[in-house]
Amino acid sequence: MNISVLGKPLLLLISLACIGMLAVGLYLQLQLEMLPCPLCILQRYAFALVAVSALLGVAMSSRLLWLGAALTSLAASAGAGIAARHLWVKAHPSVSCGIDPLETSLNEIITARWFPALFQADGLCTTEYEAILGLSIPAWALLWFVVFAVLGAMIAVMSWRRR
Repeated sequence: MNISVLGKPLLLLISLACIGMLAVGLYLQLQLEMLPCPLCILQRYAFALVAVSALLGVAMSSRLLWLGAALTSLAASAGAGIAARHLWVKAHPSVSCGIDPLETSLNEIITARWFPALFQADGLCTTEYEAILGLSIPAWALLWFVVFAVLGAMIAVMSWRRR
């Protein structure tokens, strides 16, 4: 059994993991009062996009599985870039993320109005929260985005060859 046969189950697992990441973000925000900054919100959008693109891959025919996997990898790569930028901002606290959470256009997007608990930025990018198992939240996000990007790319290449 190779990765192209496991493509749809892996994409489903990626999608469920991303939904789990969003749930963890809500828990940290609502229960532990860790306010999300604009870069956190952009990472949430990226996790949602990875989840949706992975589900599209699951719904597509086996001949088009490569497309859903490639979109998943692309979305995860974008999320990795956002998480890397967040880590850079945290490493340089004198530099802000350049987005004021109180005036951000992110809070004007319709999803932020419909789902403010999930998509409204209320915190600052340089706020330090306690590490989780030794890693900061953006470091965990980067790790998972890289895993999803690599898996998506592997599924895309293997299923492209198999079609």
